[in-house]
Amino acid sequence: MKSEAIDWDADLSADPGEEYQALLRALRRTRGFGLLFVRCSRSKAKQLLQDINKDLPQKSIKVLRFEQSIINGNLYKQVEEYLGSSKLTDILFIQGLEFSLYDYEETQRRLSGWSSDDTYSYSWKGVPHILTNLNQQRERFRDNFNTCFVFLVPLFVFKYIIHRAPDFFDWRSGVYAFSSDPETLEQESQRIIGANHEEYLRLIPQQRYQKLLRIQELLEEKHQTSERRAQLFFEQGNLFMVTQDNEAAIASYDKTLDFKTDDYEAWYNRGIALCNLERHEEAIASFSKALKLKPDKHEAWYERGKALRRLERYEEAIANYDNALRLKPDYYEAWYGRGRAFRWLGRYEEAIASYDNALKLKPDYCKAWYSRGRSLKRLERYKEAVDSFNEALKLEPDNYLAWYNKGNALVFMKRYEEAIASYEKALEIKSDKSEAWNNRGNVLAILGHYEEAIESFDKSLEYSPDDARAFYNKACCYAVWRKPEKVIENLQRSIHLNPNKYREMARTDSDFDSIRDDERFQALLQR
Repeated sequence: MKSEAIDWDADLSADPGEEYQALLRALRRTRGFGLLFVRCSRSKAKQLLQDINKDLPQKSIKVLRFEQSIINGNLYKQVEEYLGSSKLTDILFIQGLEFSLYDYEETQRRLSGWSSDDTYSYSWKGVPHILTNLNQQRERFRDNFNTCFVFLVPLFVFKYIIHRAPDFFDWRSGVYAFSSDPETLEQESQRIIGANHEEYLRLIPQQRYQKLLRIQELLEEKHQTSERRAQLFFEQGNLFMVTQDNEAAIASYDKTLDFKTDDYEAWYNRGIALCNLERHEEAIASFSKALKLKPDKHEAWYERGKALRRLERYEEAIANYDNALRLKPDYYEAWYGRGRAFRWLGRYEEAIASYDNALKLKPDYCKAWYSRGRSLKRLERYKEAVDSFNEALKLEPDNYLAWYNKGNALVFMKRYEEAIASYEKALEIKSDKSEAWNNRGNVLAILGHYEEAIESFDKSLEYSPDDARAFYNKACCYAVWRKPEKVIENLQRSIHLNPNKYREMARTDSDFDSIRDDERFQALLQR
């Protein structure tokens, strides 16, 4: 009988007592080789093994249990070594195949999509080694072992066998499914629920996948309560967030909210996932739902403010940060976010005051020192700006932007040698940044080092070939250096890339005085 002909819903919803008796009858009547598949949780498997050993004392029963991935997926070899030359084993229970699938790429990729209704709806790709082995070795299992094999597997392994070991599965004598009893189910669900974000971050990827798969198995249990389903979907969403699968996380939080519409944490976490996807309008709506249910959740006000800031709705963002700070005055992230919103509004004094409040609470807050420096630079308070950038660099010596902006501030202070040193430190960190090469070239030109300046502009163009600024700056250097052919060549390139800006600049730029009467120069200005 082909797997397509089975009524899976009937298989998975039988009365547990009847299902157990059916399994016992199959085990009693099987003589020699047989294949049975039992879908159950690990705790249920333990109970089944105890009951079957008690109810079938006349049978020789063994259990081959794996706690890690099978080497090369060669289950046949493992069975052969375990049974040895013994001809007395009537029934061999095999447990732990899941460990051979946890690391398999497609298992990880498909975690978010499985449900009992969709068993056949996936275009499964590739075959894990262990299932290839089962397909290829089925005749050897039959011919060399006078034993009934009973595979105790969780839901996801069961689905894998159906899809990727169909030849082996088609030789089955029976398929049985057992749900956990309500008390056991409650205990197992409770063990899964309640871990925090930091705990999930500490898990290695394989542990996260195992936890996700266990949650999905618990969600499939027919005795699962609606309250527990809501909690399990919430935990599933949190795990997907840690693995940065934000779409799957949102789908999980939506499932939580189907069961419990007033779960403010689900609305809040859903908003975070939407922000991660830059779907800020939807995120704001989710945070609003969370705040309607729990107005004193300061984190939701803060995250809503961040989303508004990213949409350039700065006044609204500030109002949200203020709400967060009324609830939690020592919320340094909110002070920082508030400062950034003020900076984008051009209200630099207020921005600096907010950064100062953040730094009182967290003196080692590098981002606040850096942003403070940028606002001070806007106010032309260059020395204070440099001091702020220096504080940022004490905390993060490899902060490219702090070195770059420190260089810019030093230029305004006419401390050119120090500015060049800052740009060079920035370029040690990120050598492909054309703006730092360009600004370094400008300062070298101010110092009269035209050859080095041109080399710097050439490096800028290596990373940004269409940077009109670099061509214009090269033209200026060549003009002062009195190389008219090079002036025309580079000025022409800059005007071609940005006609209005650089044609107008060239009209009044004193660097071009030496070539101003050249017909080619005048022609460029007239076009």
